[in-house]
Amino acid sequence: MEVARLPAISPISLKKVEAMVFRVPIAKPVITSFGVMHDRPSVIVRLEDDRGAVGWGEVWCNYPSVGAEHRARVLQSVVAPLLLERTWHEPAEAFVELSRKLHVLGVQCGEEGTLAQVIAGVDVALWDLAARRLDQPLWRLLGGTPEIAVYASGLNPVEPEKLAAQKRAEGYRAFKLKVGFGLDRDLANLRALRDLLGAATPLMADANQAWGADAAIAAAGEFAGYALDWLEEPIAADGTPADWQRVAAASQIPLAGGENMRGLAAFEAAAKSGVFAVIQPDLGKWGGFSGCLAAGRRIREAGRLFCPHWLGGGVGLVASFHLKGAIGGGGFVEVDANDNPLREALGRPLPAVHDGGIVLGERPGLAVEPDLAGLKDFRVAV
Repeated sequence: MEVARLPAISPISLKKVEAMVFRVPIAKPVITSFGVMHDRPSVIVRLEDDRGAVGWGEVWCNYPSVGAEHRARVLQSVVAPLLLERTWHEPAEAFVELSRKLHVLGVQCGEEGTLAQVIAGVDVALWDLAARRLDQPLWRLLGGTPEIAVYASGLNPVEPEKLAAQKRAEGYRAFKLKVGFGLDRDLANLRALRDLLGAATPLMADANQAWGADAAIAAAGEFAGYALDWLEEPIAADGTPADWQRVAAASQIPLAGGENMRGLAAFEAAAKSGVFAVIQPDLGKWGGFSGCLAAGRRIREAGRLFCPHWLGGGVGLVASFHLKGAIGGGGFVEVDANDNPLREALGRPLPAVHDGGIVLGERPGLAVEPDLAGLKDFRVAV
């Protein structure tokens, strides 16, 4: 397995592996074409080594509604014992070994995705810990840039122009609308956003796998007049290559996808397929830094835009900033526009958005210090 390697570091011997689950109620649900989130969950990984160094990671956990608790229990019962039983020379070694050892278990229980997500969150925490031990910000350790372009994502289908106006006032200069709620409603929302933002503002649409190929082609045709930068996951992520090729050939709008891909081979194939102009790995779903750095380099080599996906708490968001900084090139990091106290509390100090971008700081690792005390009322026992 090809993965990203770390410069020389003394071996990591972990003495503590913790999984923490948080759930925060929200007043306005987050709506997608396949489901609704009535609260905001997060699974946070905290690692501590025998020198007292700490690393933070986050596991993707939004769906189903019990997903956070389940993933935390998988981490505690299956992954933590493997992490604690030996010394690791670098994060990538643990990523490769955990993936190898747990492959058959994933097949046996049909939990390949869940295990990959847990391993990904652990990998992020290991890279954070290693960078803190080396006293370097992770973006610099990976040879990257601290300046990252971002976009406001997850504009819901109910009056999205109001949220877009709020986010524009906060410094965002690119936006993404949720679609797949009926053509009339989708078109009305696109019209409202273009009226607000003007023709030159980057605007994208995310269907969250809402359509079959024929419906996707029809929708792309109707959306063509709104100058969209991309149309994301118009059909099922595991749709046939023939269907994806057919939609791409018919669409005047560039296609995007990747949050539901798993494995370097899948990203290499997507980059070479000619289907995707934009590829969006999610480092909390697969790969962490060890896998997604390798994937990101392949994506850039193929001339595609590398735009990390994220929809969760603040640790994963900040990790996505560092991932994008390491890979460089055009494109954005996704920042969910909806209310989520776990974004600010877990990712603090969260970089401020100015004129469409953020600048990462000089503190070591991811530089996050989650506010566990402030979130104590929202921590869930697992």
